[in-house]
Amino acid sequence: MKKWTRWQDWVAVVAGLYAAISTIWLTGTSRSMTLMVVFGALMVVTGVWSVVMPRLVSMEWAIVAASALLFISPWMGQFAGLGMVAWVSWICGAVGVVAGLWALVPAMEMRREHGGRMAH
Repeated sequence: MKKWTRWQDWVAVVAGLYAAISTIWLTGTSRSMTLMVVFGALMVVTGVWSVVMPRLVSMEWAIVAASALLFISPWMGQFAGLGMVAWVSWICGAVGVVAGLWALVPAMEMRREHGGRMAH
């Protein structure tokens, strides 16, 4: 698989981007908005990094971790009762976790096929 082509990573990027920019039209506490922007942006960064370096299995785990943090952020930030704000965090976080886990096998196969060397 070549750079920029793993769809699972793009799904995580879109989910993170949606979580981060949804703070523009959603109303919540400053803590909830901050957590959504930070964890959403972290999903975007790790997703793009994973797309650029598709054999780097650790980045798939980083996507899963960032997404899991977004998923649990309504409880961490005490905004689970804020309706849509919490639902966006839960849905985008869950989508990112599933996408990151789904991309683990292709990343490991690529790493094994190429002996761990990075693409040029």
